[in-house]
Amino acid sequence: RKTVEGIVNRNIKTTLSIASAIFVLSAGIAVLAARKTSAQTAELRVFTSDGMKTVVEELTPQIEHSTGHKLAAQFNSSKNLRDKIQAGEPFDAAILTSDVLDDLIKQGKISAASRREISHTGIGVGVRAGAPKPDIGTPEALKRTLLNAKSLSFNPTGASAVHTYDMFARLGITDAMKPKLILDAEAGRPQQNVAEGNADLVISLIPEIKFFPGVDLVGPVPSEFQSYIYFAAGVATNARDADAAKALIQFLTGPAMQPALKAKGMEPR
Repeated sequence: RKTVEGIVNRNIKTTLSIASAIFVLSAGIAVLAARKTSAQTAELRVFTSDGMKTVVEELTPQIEHSTGHKLAAQFNSSKNLRDKIQAGEPFDAAILTSDVLDDLIKQGKISAASRREISHTGIGVGVRAGAPKPDIGTPEALKRTLLNAKSLSFNPTGASAVHTYDMFARLGITDAMKPKLILDAEAGRPQQNVAEGNADLVISLIPEIKFFPGVDLVGPVPSEFQSYIYFAAGVATNARDADAAKALIQFLTGPAMQPALKAKGMEPR
């Protein structure tokens, strides 16, 4: 009988030990899952204009170190990002053209107190990498180049679009240019059209041309037609982590940004 009781007791202890081990293992898995979920929610969601893309991409490691959050940047034209914000897509901070950012501040989407000027840049012309660079140094030279081109690509929602149409009008070539235009609102697609040989020229912000693979910057448009595009940043009024978003804005206006901006063809504000 004692032997039977001993066996039963041993079996009970073994069962309890197994149950305890399973409990500890389950708890450990739960902790790891919680940590993973926490890491996932620690992302800083930033809507970023294409004009600032090359700078933000290069400085991402420093931004993440400064804010303590993984950067989840979404790049597009400022107007397309504005539409996403107005549609209710969540974000923590935005780096957009100043006019679009100010409009979102008026709508109560971005905190006015958080607004900071970042940089500005001009409009340029690009060709396929290795192709001869046409003369665009004067209004007359630019006019000849545009009329001689078989096709021209640009983003109709981009920051430079309205200025491009205005330039055509002032040169008196609006009707002549209409059949040449390849309009594409997809981020980077106008430059890609040139890189792939589907368009002769691209007009866009200088950084968007200068650092795009397969495209060479011919130069800025003549001063008579140059329009500088300004960028600013702000924190979403419903930011999930306002402190991290503010840390991002502080980094964007700090000393590390100035050399990076200049290297990418932009001027700090």
